[in-house]
Amino acid sequence: MGLESQNVTDYPNSNTIFMVWKLNDNPQLKSIFQQLCALVLNLNNSAFNRFPDSRASCVMAIGYEAWKKLELPTPLPKELTNFKEIKGIKHTAVATSGDLHFHLRADNNSICFDMAIEISKLLSSVAESILEIHGFKYWDARSILGFVDGTENPHGEDRDYFAKIGDEDLKYKGGSYLFVQKYLHNMDAWKGLSTDEQEKVIGRSKEKDIEMSDDVKPANSHIALANVEGENGEELKIVRDNMPFGNPSTNEFGTYFIAYANTFTTVQKMLTNMFIGDPVGNYDRILDFSTAETGTLFFAPTRDMLDDFAG
Repeated sequence: MGLESQNVTDYPNSNTIFMVWKLNDNPQLKSIFQQLCALVLNLNNSAFNRFPDSRASCVMAIGYEAWKKLELPTPLPKELTNFKEIKGIKHTAVATSGDLHFHLRADNNSICFDMAIEISKLLSSVAESILEIHGFKYWDARSILGFVDGTENPHGEDRDYFAKIGDEDLKYKGGSYLFVQKYLHNMDAWKGLSTDEQEKVIGRSKEKDIEMSDDVKPANSHIALANVEGENGEELKIVRDNMPFGNPSTNEFGTYFIAYANTFTTVQKMLTNMFIGDPVGNYDRILDFSTAETGTLFFAPTRDMLDDFAG
């Protein structure tokens, strides 16, 4: 088996569609899933051939329950399981269901839109769409909160190292754990803060995106708690592809948090720091303004595995 990964380390594009589907009990399910795997491969190849400069891609990931229902290879990826909520003294990282996740990216939204149509046409008879988010690049990669998002992302070879499984799970080498959360922001409360207060919540300057020094940065700032280390003090990272979304007429604004990682343990540590606090009770202040509406763990197999699944 080869090790051609899906496009999990691509950089965020100008337009993104995120879709989560729940599989039904249908006698045609396995047949449709085979066709789906072939379709995902075809969509990527077609987009590259037709629009080579568009940085278009479609990444499909599979949840724990779906992996079992579809009778995919065993043993499963070592850390693929149902995400369990993380409940702090004030805020909770909720756990929500989801069987298939699609991450569609392109510089032209028409490409994302057409890919979403083809996926939906095939899945509609055996699955239910439970979430669809249309994200967009906001100014210079800022979230709706006004701060640059993803500054701590790894670059170069580090993106592969932190996003893709290595020799620790040879059966699934080249695959990636995918964790997603839909956050809604209380923009009225956020805008009620001064720029200085907002910067203390994030731990970074708003205009120039410069991180505060450790002696100035509050211990409950987002930067202080979301950056984690391993047992030996080594830096642990994930590849974030967060995208903002919003509906101004309904005052709904949010961020779709999406993380690819070679181990879910890293993401779990970040979430625990944010919601439980370090020390306990010192939770991430950004959660006073951003509420997690979803939380689901998936696994993104390699393209080679998708080809095997397609039969």
